[in-house]
Amino acid sequence: MKKLLSLVLVLCMMASLAVVAHADEITDYVDYQLQRSEVEYWCIQHSQGAVDLNVLCNCIDGLLTNDNYGNLIACVAKDWSTDDGTNWTFNLRDDVVWVDYEGNEMAALTSEDFLWGLEFTLNYAKNEAANTSMPIEMIQGAGDYYEYTKTLAESDKQAALDLGLDKFLEMVGVATPDDYTIVYTCTAPLGYFPTVATYSCLSPISGALLEEIGADGYRNVTFDTLWYNGPYYVSEFVDRSFKVFTANPFYYNKEDKLFNTVTVQMVESADQAFLLYEAGDIDRYELNQANLTAIYNDPADKFHDYLIEARPTKYSYQWHFNYNRKDENGDPDKQWNTAIANENFRKAWYWGLDMTDYLARTNFINPQSCQNYAYTANGVVTMSDGRDYTAVVREKLGLEYDAEKYSRFDADKAAGYVAAAKEELTAAGVELPVKAHYFIQAGNQTALDSAEVLKQVIEANLGDIVELVIDTYVTNFSQEVRNPHLQSFQINGWGADFGDPVNFIGQETYADDNAYYSQYYSNINEVSADTVLAGADELIAAYQEFTALEKAAAAINDDLDARYEGFAEAEACMIDHALLIPCYYNVGWILSKVNPYSQVYCAYGMMTYRYVNYETNDAGYTTAEIADLKAAYEAK
Repeated sequence: MKKLLSLVLVLCMMASLAVVAHADEITDYVDYQLQRSEVEYWCIQHSQGAVDLNVLCNCIDGLLTNDNYGNLIACVAKDWSTDDGTNWTFNLRDDVVWVDYEGNEMAALTSEDFLWGLEFTLNYAKNEAANTSMPIEMIQGAGDYYEYTKTLAESDKQAALDLGLDKFLEMVGVATPDDYTIVYTCTAPLGYFPTVATYSCLSPISGALLEEIGADGYRNVTFDTLWYNGPYYVSEFVDRSFKVFTANPFYYNKEDKLFNTVTVQMVESADQAFLLYEAGDIDRYELNQANLTAIYNDPADKFHDYLIEARPTKYSYQWHFNYNRKDENGDPDKQWNTAIANENFRKAWYWGLDMTDYLARTNFINPQSCQNYAYTANGVVTMSDGRDYTAVVREKLGLEYDAEKYSRFDADKAAGYVAAAKEELTAAGVELPVKAHYFIQAGNQTALDSAEVLKQVIEANLGDIVELVIDTYVTNFSQEVRNPHLQSFQINGWGADFGDPVNFIGQETYADDNAYYSQYYSNINEVSADTVLAGADELIAAYQEFTALEKAAAAINDDLDARYEGFAEAEACMIDHALLIPCYYNVGWILSKVNPYSQVYCAYGMMTYRYVNYETNDAGYTTAEIADLKAAYEAK
C-alpha cells in the first residue's frame, strides 16, 4: 500500500512539474504579420500608417506612453505640468541614449532632439505634409512655419532642406530652457495636449544622426541607418520575410519587462500563420472565419478550450470612396466618378447593405459585436455626463443598436435611394450597373474569400446599380493602387492619434493639405467637371458643409462638451451625406500565449503594439484563464 501511495505521489509530482514546465514565461517572443502589412517608412515623423507605427513604437520613445489601462505614463519625460493648459512643460530623463541597429551607443538624448523632430515634421521640404495637422492646430506658430517652409521649398528646395533650428525657434512656440526641459506653447488652453505626446508628430530625432545622413537621408532612413532610443532596436530585417527586435541594452526604464528578442514573421496569409501557431512557431494567432468555425464546432479540437475573444482594437474601419478614380491609362473613370458623386447612390450603399455575413469573417460567433455606426472609434473621449462621444453621433443620426441583427440595413429605405440613383445616373450618361473596383493582394486566399463575401453582399442588395470587380496588386497597395487612383473604394481602419475627435474627422476635410484621407484616399480635392459627367458641384458642396462644421468645432477650446457636440454634428453630417460609411470594429477571436489584459491598451496613440510588460504562458491561455484575468482586470 505504501509503495502504491508513493507511486501515486511521484506521478502527481511529475504531473505538477509538467504543468509548471509548460507554464513558463516566454523570453524570446515570436509574432507575425501579413506581408501586405510590411513596413513602408522607417522615418517615424513621415509615417502615418499603422504598418510602420506598430513597429516604430518599439524603437523610438517619445515624451509619454500608455499603460495597459490606457493611462498616460512617463516615458522619456519623467513628469509634465501646465499652468493654464496653454504652456506645457515636460521634464526629461537624463539617462536616455541613442543606439544603432547593433546596439552600440551613439549619442545622448537631450531636449534639442525634440526640437529637431518637430522641425522635421513641420518642414514641407523635408516631410511634405505628413503628421502636420496636430502641431499646426495646437502649437503656436507651427502653421506659420509650415507655410514658410512650403513657400521656400517652391522657390529654393535646398534652402528649405538646409534649415536648422534658428528660424524654427523664432517662429514656433517651443523652447528648451536646458538640456532636459522642453516647453510647448499651445494655441489655446488644450487639456488634451499631453495625449499628443504619445504620438509620432512630437517624436525626437538625434541631431547627430541628422548631421550624419542629412534630411533626405533621414526621410529615407532604413533599419540599419536609423538610431533607436526605445526598448528595442531592429537588429535584422528582411523585407516581407521577418524582422528581429532585440532588447536595447541601454534602455533607461529598468522596471519594464522586455523580451530578449521579438521576431516578427511575415506571412502570405492567415492560413499560413495558423499552421505556424499549430506547429508552435509563433505565439499568437488571430483566427479567421474558417478555422474559428472548425475549432468552435469541435469540442475535441485541441484548441477548443483555448479560444479567446480578443479585445477590440483601437481602429474604426470605414468604406473610403475614391471620388477621382482613374483607369490604367491615368484617365478619369467618369462612370464610377459620376456614380459615387451622386448622394442617392452613396446612400443606397449606406442603407442597403446587410453586412452580417461580412462581419462573420471577423467574428463568426458574434458578428453583431463588430457593428460600427460612427467614424470616430469608441473610447476616444467621453462627455461630462458619461456618454461616449460615439453615442452622441448615433443620437444625431437617429441610429439604435440592435444586438440581434445588422442595425443599419433598411431594405425599404435603400430601395428608394436605388430608384432615385438609377434615374439620375442614367440621365447623366452612366451605364448601370457601374463597376466598382476593389483590390486585394494577389495570392492571399483569406483576402480573396473575404472579397467574395463582400461581392455577394453588395450585389445581392445593390446588384441593379453596382458590380464589384475584385482586382489584385502584387506587393504594395499604396504604390500599385492608391497612388495611381485605381481603387473605387477601400475598407480601411483609422485609430485616434490622441484623445480628441479631430484626429478622425479632421482627416476628411475639403481643401486641406493636412487631411490624410482627403489627400490620399478620397482625392476629393481633385474633383471637378473634368473628372465626372455630372454632380461635381453637389459633392463639393456636401464636403464644404461638413468641413465648415468641423472647423467650427475645432475652434472651441474652452468648453469640451461644446467641442464634442460640435464634432458630433460635423461627423453626423459627413455620415448622413455618406461621404464615407462606417463599416466595422475588429472584435475577433485569437489563440494566444499572451495575456491580452497585460498589453498596452489605449483608444488613441500608437503604443498598443509595444512589446513591453507582457504576461505570457508558453502553453497558451485557456478560455477560462482569460475569463478570470479579464474579471481581475476589470475589477482593478
